[in-house]
Amino acid sequence: MSDNVLIPRLAIIGVGLIGGSLSLALKEAGAVGEVIGCGRGKPNLEKAIELGVIDSYRRDPAEAVKGADVVFLATPVQTLGLVTQQCLPGLQPGAIITDGGSVKGDVVKAIEPLLPEGVHFVPGHPIAGTENSGAEAAFPSLYHGKRCILTPTENTDPQALELIEQMWRTVGS
Repeated sequence: MSDNVLIPRLAIIGVGLIGGSLSLALKEAGAVGEVIGCGRGKPNLEKAIELGVIDSYRRDPAEAVKGADVVFLATPVQTLGLVTQQCLPGLQPGAIITDGGSVKGDVVKAIEPLLPEGVHFVPGHPIAGTENSGAEAAFPSLYHGKRCILTPTENTDPQALELIEQMWRTVGS
């Protein structure tokens, strides 16, 4: 692992265009150690490994986030609360959850009350995308020159916010 690794272990819940592109961009920058993917479709997860988007996968969100420093939620907005609940048993103190959802009010209301002491949430919305989906649609330059809006709340840990801001800058946002 190189000295400029920003995130030693990243879990991506939802390995499609948004989550997969984040992984590829962080890998290209040498800013991530290990990337664990999680999703419902086994063929998509196997394709993601074949393409180098992720290093391994788990089908159970709680297993996928074990030991993760950052958890990126890249599932449909209406599922983010449920997905967070499924992750809870595996989250370690100090873990940072962030997301790629477009609306923030309902997401914050769904996620913040669930989090145990020491687990941080940095709501985010990268303004990027294409009409394609799945791991095959992911590409490392998706975020180059695009905005990512972070919407910290009064509960957001300043160091967690700083790391997620640095993550997005690293991938070109």
